[in-house]
Amino acid sequence: TGSSDPYCIVKIDDEAIVRTATVWKTLSPFWGEEYEVHLQPTFHSVSIYVMDEDALSRDDVIGKVCITRDMLAEHPKGYSGWMSLSEVDPDEEVQGEIHLRVEVQGGRRLLCCTVLEAR
Repeated sequence: TGSSDPYCIVKIDDEAIVRTATVWKTLSPFWGEEYEVHLQPTFHSVSIYVMDEDALSRDDVIGKVCITRDMLAEHPKGYSGWMSLSEVDPDEEVQGEIHLRVEVQGGRRLLCCTVLEAR
């Protein structure tokens, strides 16, 4: 139909922590949702999966972005901007990007993640 019903799942080291609301019938969703999550000192990465909700079958993965511990260390004041989605399934072509603001506070123990929008 030319549109999706997107939502995001935020995972820390492959453990789902947060799920955004679904934005119905759009290819340019706006969430504007902010989350704070306590990080384990041994965490490796934060991944944001953009999903397409499907009432009749399994939800589809549109794509993901992965922010590693090293990437966060390179941006001590946090990262804000558009990131291109990468494929989860190597056989799927992925187009799109997501606008995020990610910051680690309190001696690298508190992750503040703002999921803004996608296109």
